Amino acid sequence: MFLTKNSALIASVWFRQPCPCVITAVNSGLNGAAISIRRWMASGSKGPVETLREKLVRKEIRPDAHQEKITGALQIVYDNIQGYEPPKPASGLAKWFSSGARKADAPKGLYIYGSVGGGKTMLMDMFYDCCEVDRKRRVHFNSFMTDVHKKVHEIKSKQVRDASNNKPQPFDPIKPVAEIITNDSWLICFDEFQVTDIADAMILKRLFTYLFDSGVIVVATSNRAPDDLYKNGLQRSNFVPFIGVLKSHCDVITLDSGVDYRTATLKGEGAHYFVKSKVDADAALDKVFKVLCSQENDMIRPKTFTHFGRNVSFAKTCGQVLDSTFEELCDRPIGASDYIQIAQYFHTVLIRDVPQLNLKLKSQTRRFITLIDTLYDNRVRIVVSSDMPYKQLFSNEKPTDIHTSDEHRMLMDDLKITKDSGDASSNIFTGDEEAFAFERTVSRLAEMQTAEYWSLWEKHR
Repeated sequence: MFLTKNSALIASVWFRQPCPCVITAVNSGLNGAAISIRRWMASGSKGPVETLREKLVRKEIRPDAHQEKITGALQIVYDNIQGYEPPKPASGLAKWFSSGARKADAPKGLYIYGSVGGGKTMLMDMFYDCCEVDRKRRVHFNSFMTDVHKKVHEIKSKQVRDASNNKPQPFDPIKPVAEIITNDSWLICFDEFQVTDIADAMILKRLFTYLFDSGVIVVATSNRAPDDLYKNGLQRSNFVPFIGVLKSHCDVITLDSGVDYRTATLKGEGAHYFVKSKVDADAALDKVFKVLCSQENDMIRPKTFTHFGRNVSFAKTCGQVLDSTFEELCDRPIGASDYIQIAQYFHTVLIRDVPQLNLKLKSQTRRFITLIDTLYDNRVRIVVSSDMPYKQLFSNEKPTDIHTSDEHRMLMDDLKITKDSGDASSNIFTGDEEAFAFERTVSRLAEMQTAEYWSLWEKHR
């Protein structure tokens, strides 16, 4: 009898004892899986497969063969990192006299992709909670890259200048940033691995080559297969080598059961999403805000955040509750780092007057997608009033008179691109990436209406 290493592993964990499939796996030359299984048997620790089994027994989740397959792959990563420590970087004289940095022989990570709502994030979080690792980090990919750019900026600002012309001396700031990240975490779990920003795309290969060479292990979830990352993006040929780096250090597996668990049990609009044509949405949000304010030890007042040397103000807050409008949150030049600040300060955000989004509102649409991703990742509760039901919130109809925003015009000028050039068909102009990403936004909006999601804040805090 011969079974794959996944099935051998699942069986051994499920029954909590050596079984014929484990012996077969060992005898069949599946050395990596066999060593992992023996290591797990010796430690007696609880890994992803057993954790999933307990969730099924408690009926916290439904049986799903696709999720079980992913859990088996996560169990292999979990077992392979038991006892693993990346090599420590050379320091002092050794750093100067070493013949070169030794590349770490690290276990492979895992890249999980599939359609929205299938349970990818839930399974990765389950894996993360199982890992008893001091230097680990779980982060939304967009937040991670925002932090990377911030660190690059800080390092550049401290750069030594040439005395002759007072200009910074040329150097690569990506390596010291990678060293900072590696010293902090060698196991990094990325949620929503998606590349839409050309600034991210141009540095990913260098950054992740440094990380992988230093022994960092990556587990990631995404709606995109690796080969589809940054699809049709500007100057994608410069990005493509990163895909090979990623695939050489992460096994790739798909979770595509065809079920969106976020919306499967939801009927219509929930208690926290109000369609203006169906109810008096302003009155409903006023009532919610009043109830939330009664639970805060504060008064209603404006709030200003000072971030990266500039002020971002909101007219109406009370303690950790923000009563805002779509115009305040998405119609101003606000970025991902600002949304992170909001998510860290407020536990509930009211978003009034969300219009139907389309490609004429591309900048606002991108900001709304980033906003919802950030609030969801930080378990911030939202209350929304909109012109449209959430399933109809985005119209991907492509008008012929799309206005090119000032930021895109500047980007085209910098890259010497015209609308008649080949790169003009990139997703930054066509809106394909927004249409794809909005499927995730719709799914998350559905979940964020539920009582179960609202109860997550206390646990998250």
